[in-house]
Amino acid sequence: MSRSAAPSSASELRRTLGVTDAVVIGLGSMVGAGIFAALGPAARAAGSGLLLGLAVAAVVAYCNATSSARLAARYPASGGTYVYGRERLGMFWGHLAGWAFVVGKTASCAAMALTVGAYVWPGQAHAVAVAAVVALTAVNYGGVQKSAWLTRVIVAVVLAVLAAVVVVCLGSGASAADRAAVGGSAGAAGVLQAAGLLFFAFAGYARIATLGEEVRDPARTIPRAIPIALGITLAVYVCVAVAALSVLGPDGLGRATAPLADAVRAAGVPGLVPVVR
Repeated sequence: MSRSAAPSSASELRRTLGVTDAVVIGLGSMVGAGIFAALGPAARAAGSGLLLGLAVAAVVAYCNATSSARLAARYPASGGTYVYGRERLGMFWGHLAGWAFVVGKTASCAAMALTVGAYVWPGQAHAVAVAAVVALTAVNYGGVQKSAWLTRVIVAVVLAVLAAVVVVCLGSGASAADRAAVGGSAGAAGVLQAAGLLFFAFAGYARIATLGEEVRDPARTIPRAIPIALGITLAVYVCVAVAALSVLGPDGLGRATAPLADAVRAAGVPGLVPVVR
């Protein structure tokens, strides 16, 4: 059998997810720990060039996401990067791409889990991180439908909290539009470093590409879902970044260990801090 031949029906997973499901899963993989953690170090690196770094990260993510969407449409099988490398370049490159994906996602998982711990219970961040990983692994073992249902809940809660952060920060007396302006302190090296840090917050779109055998009509669904999820994520990140900068400024944001909690506190609404956490 040729490398590009379709997998046998016996090995296929159930195709139960539509475009909306795939978009929600993508949002659940992107809108989360990244935006709660990456703004601080990105602001520290880029200063007033934070929004430029976000724009660079978005362009790179769009290029990568577009190629992933086209490959997913051409090879609608589970495996994502491993499948694409194998089919286009050969077995060695497929295994290399697959292991790189696993290592990268393991590092992402650790970073996200520790972010949860840092916000929820700073004194026991590692214990909370382990508990979060164990709990979500158990949910994933329950099947993709249960995972998609839980992701809808998480995405709805996170978007509601982020919306509250934006409204509170931009509506407060501590907000100043000039703090979010791109200024002369933005150096090219700092902007690129910030872009690398912020790209981490976009990288979840690859999760959609791995759903090749779990979505209906993958050649149509995945290429539609990836840019929709990426576009929504970019809009959310721009709003949150502008809101946080408007109350903390680049320097204050760069010093923050829990940027969004610090932002609502600086906006004069400390009661929202537990909700953000």
